[in-house]
Amino acid sequence: MSSNKSNFVHSNLKKQLIKKYASHEKDTGSPKVQIALMTARIKYITSHLQKHKKDHASRRGLLQIVGARRRMIKFLEGIEGEEAVKKFLNELENMSLNLQE
Repeated sequence: MSSNKSNFVHSNLKKQLIKKYASHEKDTGSPKVQIALMTARIKYITSHLQKHKKDHASRRGLLQIVGARRRMIKFLEGIEGEEAVKKFLNELENMSLNLQE
């Protein structure tokens, strides 16, 4: 692991995701922002696990994040409706993330 990483994702990518999905300037915790950040983490950990197949601790963490994301999506569906959430998730899936290990 390189020491210049702040966490799972480069800080500028995290800032871009927050800026894109925030509902106001200081919003970092809304459901859309959280789902976008979890999606980035899932993609990053998935690419890590493709290289390190025996890293079971990361695999367990991935499953926890996937479950938390699924619950957050269900919560968001109750607030905004199923169609709006499907549109949001399609946008997230088409998003290209520059995740480098």
